[in-house]
Amino acid sequence: MDTYSFLRQLADSWVLILMTVLFVAIVLFAYRPGSRKLQDDAANSIFRNERRPAPDLAEPARNKKEA
Repeated sequence: MDTYSFLRQLADSWVLILMTVLFVAIVLFAYRPGSRKLQDDAANSIFRNERRPAPDLAEPARNKKEA
């Protein structure tokens, strides 16, 4: 059996099973009990500074160098 045939057979069987198991594990991890709070926090994180912009952390460093 040459290398190509071996790798092709491996990819068609075991790697496909491994990728399916990995996909199911990721989906179950995302929908596990107790993760609702983390998912909501991640979904709403872009709206945290909606009313006023976040402070620019680089501004004070520039002012100190100029003084």
